[in-house]
Amino acid sequence: MRMALASGSILTTHVLNTANGIPAAHLGLSIHRADSVHSEWNFVSTGITNSDGRCFNLLTSETFTPGIYKIRFETGDYWNKLGEVGFYPYVEIIFNITDPTQKHHLPLLISRFSYSTYRGS
Repeated sequence: MRMALASGSILTTHVLNTANGIPAAHLGLSIHRADSVHSEWNFVSTGITNSDGRCFNLLTSETFTPGIYKIRFETGDYWNKLGEVGFYPYVEIIFNITDPTQKHHLPLLISRFSYSTYRGS
């Protein structure tokens, strides 16, 4: 059984600092859900990556509703804490969740001048 599913987490993330080859520890992030009626984003929760760059329980089965979500990663603050300047002050990943029985894992790979993501398992 996966640890994230055991804790009831539908949504997890893992952030890696590929420039330095380390996990992006203590990187702040927030989760928002799209409100199509009002064309705005509604705040859901916040999190911070642990020492391994992972963050669990961002969206639990109790808070899940199908829809379009985004994770906003505070990458500018992260680079500033390291004494570096990054090009992107934040990174937002927008995605669709339709099935509450599936785990949704969104890794983020960052450097000061680039980022990439994919749907993980």
